[in-house]
Amino acid sequence: MATGETNNPKRTLRWWHGLEIALGVPVFILPSISTFSGMIGAFAIIIWMFSVFQGFMQTVAYGELASRYPNCNGLPGFTQAVFSQGSKREYGFGKFIGGLCAWSYLFTWSAVLSVFSVLIGHYLIGLIPALGDYAALYPWFSKVFSLCVGAVVFSTLILINHRGIGGGAIAGWILAVVSLIPLFIISIAGIFSGHFEITNITHHWFPSEWSWDFNGIILFVGILALAQWSACGFEAAALYAPHYKKPRKDIPKALFGCGIVCIFSYFLVQFSATGALGVDGIAANVNDPMLALAKLSMGNVGAIISIVMLLAAMVMIIQTAMYSGSMAMASMADEGNLQKVFGKRNRHGAPWVAMITVSLFNLVLIALGDSAASLLAAAAIGYVVANGLGLFAFVKARIDLKKEKWEETKARENVVADEDIFHAPKAWFVVALVFGILQLPLYIVGTTYLNMQDYGLIAASMAFVILLIFVPLWFLARATNMKKSKKAKEKSMADEGKPA
Repeated sequence: MATGETNNPKRTLRWWHGLEIALGVPVFILPSISTFSGMIGAFAIIIWMFSVFQGFMQTVAYGELASRYPNCNGLPGFTQAVFSQGSKREYGFGKFIGGLCAWSYLFTWSAVLSVFSVLIGHYLIGLIPALGDYAALYPWFSKVFSLCVGAVVFSTLILINHRGIGGGAIAGWILAVVSLIPLFIISIAGIFSGHFEITNITHHWFPSEWSWDFNGIILFVGILALAQWSACGFEAAALYAPHYKKPRKDIPKALFGCGIVCIFSYFLVQFSATGALGVDGIAANVNDPMLALAKLSMGNVGAIISIVMLLAAMVMIIQTAMYSGSMAMASMADEGNLQKVFGKRNRHGAPWVAMITVSLFNLVLIALGDSAASLLAAAAIGYVVANGLGLFAFVKARIDLKKEKWEETKARENVVADEDIFHAPKAWFVVALVFGILQLPLYIVGTTYLNMQDYGLIAASMAFVILLIFVPLWFLARATNMKKSKKAKEKSMADEGKPA
């Protein structure tokens, strides 16, 4: 969810800084372990590996675009720049596409707050017997408790972020430690504890009722879209392209490092949970399978220590998502794609209006959602739209290169020198086109079908309602900003003594 920042970015990063991002990504598997096991059995292991591979293929394209447009604000920024090329209108089609991409990206990653707040609530209920007793007696308790968790965590983080954010590199390594270590310890303990049985995997590749008919294929596509939300988040390593000292060397190294870390982590966690608990065992602990795995392989004391560290990682993920999502909303306001009020910052530079807005939005999501999985399924649609638009932007950029439009853009915007551009292989035109079509429309159809089947009409429509809200907001911002621009122009001409 990183954004590619401001004008004239400083080239201070090396490839291992991009790798830091990947070290915090594996914690995103937590909301989906039981969901995928229930949907597709042990084959979930293969799903994760494919999804990480897909993320790598997509981020290579993003790395080229990010290095070509260093002054643009991440994935939405260079998408807007590409689709705006040649347009003389300030609020043309390209700006709307860029704004929609930014809004989709904002929804995707700000929803991390609600997903992990619900997850924290479930793990605490499973960890503390008294809370578990209340949840068993009162069906409404889990949702109310998750709302309370969200309110406490969001309020605390708003106060912390009120003074701005610093120490990004240190925070990245801390996140890596508190997330990767407990995940690895629990997973490895699960394999060597004596409870692991390979037949839990080999004899349960697919559920007994699984069929490769039309419905099964559409459901499979939907599962791939959900996996993308969790496993492809290391695209931020590519979006930092303008900040690498040597983009041509640092970007591929960072992406290969991210891919290796993620494919090993996602394989290990799902492999261990499935082998030790079995598909049925995971289903019996649908909200907190890693807690069940930790208790099984490490005993209560070891489980408590590991899960507390995992809870700390979830809070840090929420912290990262809150600040990044708020900055993305503020950037949209700065660029004229949202009302200016969302861009208000305090004297420390913290986007306080956006932080409060994102927090309230996520409390509404918690109230509407049935589970962390249903919230993730809705957020996945936003990620599909953002990725689809980004990949088609790469395709268009390659076409524009052949038409020599890039030279015009470079001269007009005074952007990066050719020697500082990371060039994806020529075949990536086809790669981006294929994955773009996979995103739009195939993943949209798959996630919508999956939402309808598993989570009902509310979950299926939630994402589309949220995405459509952007349309009137954008046109309102357009009308307001154009009116202000017209008044400013008239005032300027009046001051110069010229007729308006």
